[in-house]
Amino acid sequence: MAPDATSPEATSPAVDPLVVSLFDRALLRGEFTLRSGATSDRYFDKYRVTCDPALLGPVATRLAATLAQVAPDAVRIAGPELGAVPLAAALALETGLPFAIVRGAAKAYGTANRIEGPIATGERAVLVEDVVTSGGAAIDALEVLRDAGIVVTHALCVLDRDGGGREALAAAGVQLHALLDAADLDAAFDAGLGTEVPA
Repeated sequence: MAPDATSPEATSPAVDPLVVSLFDRALLRGEFTLRSGATSDRYFDKYRVTCDPALLGPVATRLAATLAQVAPDAVRIAGPELGAVPLAAALALETGLPFAIVRGAAKAYGTANRIEGPIATGERAVLVEDVVTSGGAAIDALEVLRDAGIVVTHALCVLDRDGGGREALAAAGVQLHALLDAADLDAAFDAGLGTEVPA
């Protein structure tokens, strides 16, 4: 289970209907290359969660409970493009907090912003991600936010694949709070949940 066992995001894949639904719909079986470059025989397709309101809504509710517990002083949610944007929007609707989108690169037209959405120097934000493996995308977004004067000390995600991302964020002064972790993913895989993807 994810380390925050006493927090609202703690779940038990064996008995939690939402967790079973998440893995049944989003866990893919096959051969996959992860963003970190590692290969895996299992893949959590975040878009099968974030594009499905029946899953996105309840996930946002759980993330909101975690946010209220660990970062009650946050005044903004921030999510890196692309995968975290639906989560950030759903979490904003759930909490009433505004959200910002952190671009991977500034666009070459218009405002050329790296951060979309009004922000104010010194405000506290919570970073939200879908899946964290090495933490590369989260760290990139964190650097952009801090360069803009935003204070970030907590991050939320749906799945922590235990690929070093938690440690990388901790080294940057950010505590990661995950709904699910690699042990949950492995338990779901061993239980036969998910969909086989042809090679």
